[in-house]
Amino acid sequence: MTTKFIYNLLLAGIIAVTVSSCTKDLDRQPFYDLTSANVYNDFNNYKLVLAKLYAGYAVSGQQGPAGKPDIGGIDEGFSNYIRQYWQAQELPTDEAVIAWNDGSLPDYHTMKWTSANEFIRAVYNRIFYEISICNEFIRETTDDKLNSRGVTGANLEDAKHFRAEARFLRALSYWHALDLYGNVPFVVETDVIGGGFFPKQITRADLFTYIEKELKEIDVELTDARQNEYGRADKAAAWTLLAKLYLNAEVYIKQPRYTECITYCNKIIGAGYVLQDNYRYLFLADNNLSGEIIFPITFDGINTKSYGGMTYLVHAAVGGSMNPAAFGINGGWGGLRTTKAFVNLFTDVTGATDKRAMFYTNGQKLEIDEISTFTDGYAIGKYRNVNRAGVQGSDKTGDFPDTDFPMFRLADVYLMYAEAVLRGGTGGSAGTALQYVNNLRQRAYGNTNGNITAGQLNLDFIINERGRELFWEGQRRTDLIRFGKFTGAAYLWPWKGGVKPGAAVEDYRTLFPIPSSDLTANPNLKQNDGYGR
Repeated sequence: MTTKFIYNLLLAGIIAVTVSSCTKDLDRQPFYDLTSANVYNDFNNYKLVLAKLYAGYAVSGQQGPAGKPDIGGIDEGFSNYIRQYWQAQELPTDEAVIAWNDGSLPDYHTMKWTSANEFIRAVYNRIFYEISICNEFIRETTDDKLNSRGVTGANLEDAKHFRAEARFLRALSYWHALDLYGNVPFVVETDVIGGGFFPKQITRADLFTYIEKELKEIDVELTDARQNEYGRADKAAAWTLLAKLYLNAEVYIKQPRYTECITYCNKIIGAGYVLQDNYRYLFLADNNLSGEIIFPITFDGINTKSYGGMTYLVHAAVGGSMNPAAFGINGGWGGLRTTKAFVNLFTDVTGATDKRAMFYTNGQKLEIDEISTFTDGYAIGKYRNVNRAGVQGSDKTGDFPDTDFPMFRLADVYLMYAEAVLRGGTGGSAGTALQYVNNLRQRAYGNTNGNITAGQLNLDFIINERGRELFWEGQRRTDLIRFGKFTGAAYLWPWKGGVKPGAAVEDYRTLFPIPSSDLTANPNLKQNDGYGR
């Protein structure tokens, strides 16, 4: 189904939540304008509250585009989940720099952040805000509570699906916490919350095991792959998250789990997803039509007005001599560009051969002499608020896009499969891995000119191909860490380490610090190595 269900629901008045400092507030239930009892006694409200859980990734508060923020301590537009997660995954890498000098934002690219960095705190708070509202929904939809409210028949089946989806969303946010911060505070729906409760810190290995267990348990209750409403999680979304968990297991738990990664990649590939024939269609205002996207974070220019999410990713990438109208917006914010290290992954930057090269070079320098100057560094025109026919999205002011964020898509699964085979996983084949990679390259080139041979398919090729295929999709930091290229001198890019040629940084920066505000609030927390208390 292509209906963007989340944003066709009326959320106002159903649920209003405020979290000011995340782990400090994990000991309290979300604050509701209506009590939980009143909300959950009427089954008609369940889907509306579920919609709020999904909306937690896309919007920043209870009204759009600003005015009633979900979390405090930072400008509401900055606080958006996808905006903050994207920045944490992209700005410390070769794929992105940003011209703005807001607060500690420049520390991302120079990799000189501290535990006081307000942007690192914002993504942390967003993650645990999302976990807290998922916990509340899961707590209110147990079998006992559904039975006590007389929820039966088709409504009961729907409620079980809703609960499984909430557990998936919680697992997704816990995976983000696992990947970004390692050892984090841990709370689930069965914890007795109230005054004096401080969440205990879970180890990275134990959190890995918890996420794995959750995703396997909900498989029976999630909707079959490709059978749910567009924008809602199904079995394939959970399989993809499991595949990503297993692909990174050597980083997370120091144990290879590549065979399991291949197992779940095979399940996803066998579920009927298809590559979008035109790569660029994946990032337009009607990308909800694509059969490649497994799990999106959906946006709508009328109903999800926020200065984060895709509003940020479309507007912030436009500046200099770029024409905002070509992007379906009313003006650029002159922020995001890329480095020459990423540009060098392409042999032809014009896009005439590999269509994934979406560089804007007119008036832009390849070299970045000043990060704060938008015209230093090539711009990228990946995300646009126009459809395949070139028509602007639904918000005709040009402020807020319809373009969805492709959290999981089939091309990533193809590349995960190939990498897991190369790393020694069983249950796959080198021939199939090569076929999947060449399927992506045939789409990119429009012919077989970009195809590679078996002898060219190696791990160095895979990390570069992941860059070419998945750039600016919130993948790069995790990928570079897995390949041992994030912190040391094995791979340098401009301004890594705060110097123009690039320099190695400390290995402990593969994890972000636990925010100092939460260390103060929760005596159970211990700081990650390298960051002091």
